[in-house]
Amino acid sequence: MRNIIVSMSTPATAIGPADVKAAAERIDATIRPVTMSQMDPGTFGTARVLLAHEYMQHTGSFKARGAANLAAFHLDAASMPEAGITIASGGNAGLACAWAAKATGSKATVFLPGTTPAFKIAKLEGYGAEIRLVGTEYADALEASIAHAESSGALLSHAHDDPLIMAGAGTLTTEILGQVPDLDTIIVAVGGGGLFGGTAAALADSDVRIVAVEPENCRTLNAALRAGAPVDVPVDSIAADSLGARRIARAALELATGRNALSVLVTDQAIADARQALWDHRRVVVEPGGAAALAALTSGIYQPRPGEKVAVVLCGANTDPSDLVPR
Repeated sequence: MRNIIVSMSTPATAIGPADVKAAAERIDATIRPVTMSQMDPGTFGTARVLLAHEYMQHTGSFKARGAANLAAFHLDAASMPEAGITIASGGNAGLACAWAAKATGSKATVFLPGTTPAFKIAKLEGYGAEIRLVGTEYADALEASIAHAESSGALLSHAHDDPLIMAGAGTLTTEILGQVPDLDTIIVAVGGGGLFGGTAAALADSDVRIVAVEPENCRTLNAALRAGAPVDVPVDSIAADSLGARRIARAALELATGRNALSVLVTDQAIADARQALWDHRRVVVEPGGAAALAALTSGIYQPRPGEKVAVVLCGANTDPSDLVPR
């Protein structure tokens, strides 16, 4: 049995603003800067609400940031194995890994649950990744990716529980702050905690609040905060293909308890309504997970204070739009 090469630059608890800054310098030339737009005045009282259109990123989600950072780090350190990178994913992290591997001349082997939407598999094939379908949940794919790393010597990348992945994701927040330096609150969806952890790390030296939004039946962070430690949770949501991790990353939990963070839950109906509203009013198509952050506002679960400046991250658009109602 081979030793597994796991992507780790620093201990999982050590990620902070310096890691995010280093990631930004590594991937600046590769990543698309985020586009921001303002929602109509009066939509949420006197609060100023801006949308961060990160679904326009390479591969259709914020995941490209972490994947680019991981690949660049290991190439610079001459620690990229001949077998390339292997990852388990519900779809978006695999797409990002495959894209980053192709961009750097590396190999990617992506393990997916058998429930992964066909259009995501087709996109992976377009990036030249080797695809392996295993089981019905992310946890099944993760176990298989670990076994592959053991047998092949490939670099094992985690979809979210990796400091390089989190730091790359955090570069989105530094870009948002560059455009809205007086920001009060940022709202992000949470699956396994990669985006939340990177956001919290980027904001560690600031007073900006983070609202962490999860589907009621995919609540890794919320359950961990209640239990005081990461715990396994059921996975049952329309957003499970991108927010369907069973357990929060420990580093994300530690960052959540160490700063001004608020955990909220939204229903699947609220997510569907927010996604439909983005199409109705802006002709924006996002995946259910990409609409979860906005659902916290449109459902009233999070009500901004008068005059509050809020950024809502629309984090992914790898979806089949055929279920959106034409209006």
